Formats: sequence, C-alpha cells, structure tokens
Amino acid sequence: MFFTAVGIILLNVTIYLIMSVIYRRYRIPVLMPALTATAIVVSLLLYFHISYDTYMIGGQWINRLLGPAVVSLAYPLYKQRNVLVENFPAIVGGAVTGLLVGMFSGLLLAAGLGFSKLYVLSVLPKSITTPVAIQISSSLGGDSSLTSVFVMIAGFTGAIGGPYIIKLFRIKSEVGIGIGMGTASHALGTAKALEYGERSVSMSSVAMTVCAIVGSIIGPLVAWIMYQ
Repeated sequence: MFFTAVGIILLNVTIYLIMSVIYRRYRIPVLMPALTATAIVVSLLLYFHISYDTYMIGGQWINRLLGPAVVSLAYPLYKQRNVLVENFPAIVGGAVTGLLVGMFSGLLLAAGLGFSKLYVLSVLPKSITTPVAIQISSSLGGDSSLTSVFVMIAGFTGAIGGPYIIKLFRIKSEVGIGIGMGTASHALGTAKALEYGERSVSMSSVAMTVCAIVGSIIGPLVAWIMYQ
C-alpha cells in the first residue's frame, strides 16, 4: 500500500510538472496544467481500470494539501491589505453580485430542465469553493460528489474563458481581474489570477472567501424557500 501511495503521488506530480512546462511555453488557457493534468490522470485511471478507492490511497495525501494551499493565500492578501481597504465596497459588491448570478443561473437551469431535487441541491453551491460547497451540499441533502464535479466545471470554465473575456472587454484593472476570476472560478481562478500580478491574486482570494461566506448563508435559505 505504501508503494501504491508513493507511485500515485509521483505520477500526479510528474504529469503536472510536464503540463506546466508545456503551458509556460505556449500560454494557451485550455492548456492550463490543472485541466490537462486532470484529464490525463482520469484517462489513465480509465484505461488501466484503476478504481477511485485505489487512486485515493495516494490521492488523499494530495487532497489534504488543499487546506494549507488555501490558507497560504493569506500572505499575498496581507501584503495587499491597503488595496483591500481602499476597494472593499467594490470587492464585496462584485463578489456578491457574481455569486448570485452564478448560483441562480445554475439553479434555474437545473430546475427548468426538470432535474430532480438531488441534482438541484447539488448544483446550488457550484459558485462556491470546493471545501465549502461540499459541506453545504451535504447539509442540504445533495450529493457531494456531484457538487465537486459542478464546482470543477465552473472553475475550469472561468479559468479558461476568463482571459478571453478580459481581453475582449479590455479590462486592465488588476483588482477587477482578481474579483472576476475569484468569483467565477474559485481556487482555479485564483491560480490563474496569479499570472496577472500579486494584486490580482490577493483580490481573487478575497472574492473567493466572500463568496464562500455569503454562499453558505444564501444557499440553505434558497433551498428552504424552494423545498419547504
């Protein structure tokens, strides 16, 4: 079991490093390592018929780094604390607006297509970062696994499409870019925001946090209104 865990960890790290090199060379959003490495790992698991439980023997150790990775965002945030104070109304307003649009658009689409209650409750917290979204989904009676998939889709969509939207509308503000990326695509958006500067990644982490806090309050309220 020890060698299985080490092998899976090394496989993930190696694939990610290779895809990072490719991404740094070509800088095409669709080649971002988080997306391409995930696709390759999933393809390998399917091809070699490796079960999820077997993969998580090593994958669980990578998964446990998610918490410290999120906490580490506090450092660039601290360095940009003056910018945070100066732009606090814009950051909170933009994040909450983006959260509401993302939450209700997914909710209305799922309900409009006739999805069952399980799917609707699972898609409800898709606009919130994964650890918080999973907890909200579970408490509401949704499927945490489905919620993780929906959050990943939202994250990848924002991280890939965001740069094109930024370029299309000629957005130059690092604060605006950070708020947009953090609100739309959570941790993946924050990682992408790092490419636009330290200020962008700081504002993105704040927006992601605001969405998590506000979403954890609004999500259960919306679910209660719909299914009381």
